[in-house]
Amino acid sequence: MSLYLRYPMKPLVVRLLSVALVLAAMVYGGDGISLRYRSWRHEDVFGSVSVTSVYVIHEKNGKTEYQYNSPQDQVCVRSLFPHFGYSPCWYVSRHTEKQIDI
Repeated sequence: MSLYLRYPMKPLVVRLLSVALVLAAMVYGGDGISLRYRSWRHEDVFGSVSVTSVYVIHEKNGKTEYQYNSPQDQVCVRSLFPHFGYSPCWYVSRHTEKQIDI
């Protein structure tokens, strides 16, 4: 009886995963189409966020030294997902400190 109960779940799980994948692709595609349409209408689709680079230097004696650079503007795109090789502005504005390990 337990084999009978497990077998119908597999097609259901596959179907749900495929529906979720199709919905995610539709949202990503719709976001890209919306971005291209706004760009075509000459709306400002790019933004700029000030990001500070922090060099994390691991020394031989086990200590860690931090060196801060002056803030630089980073180009971002005003959308839900990354497009045109740029990160979305909502993500960049939440990560204004970029750590670089040395």
